[in-house]
Order: sequence, then C-alpha cells, then structure tokens
Amino acid sequence: METDVRLGDIIQTRKPHPCGGDRWTVIRTGADIKIKCLQCGRIVMLDRQVYFKRRKKLIQAGPEPEGSREE
Repeated sequence: METDVRLGDIIQTRKPHPCGGDRWTVIRTGADIKIKCLQCGRIVMLDRQVYFKRRKKLIQAGPEPEGSREE
C-alpha cells in the first residue's frame, strides 16, 4: 500500500459522502489527515490508518514538496 500523502491530492473514497460526492482533496497531513469534500465542502479529519482504509484510489497527485527534490 502506498503511504505517501501530499497536500492537494485528490482521492476517491470507497463509500460516497451523504451529499453524494466521493471525491476529496487533502488539505492537511501529519499524524491525522484532513480532507475536504469537493462537492459540498465538508471537512473531515481522519487517522492515517483510517484514511488509507477508506481511500479507494488516488485520482490526482498533489504538487511535490519543494524540500524533497534531490539535485
């Protein structure tokens, strides 16, 4: 399982949100991951383990962090 999470990632969840949307964007990372529904704007915070369990697939990767480039 991929464990890389970036700000700005757009993901699809296994189950749809009550609003009907299943696409979310990552707005905070760390021990917990905060995601925002792209349809209704609801923000949810999940444990890292729960996030990977609920994520179905990565639709679009966020921008690569600037400090991680190797020269």
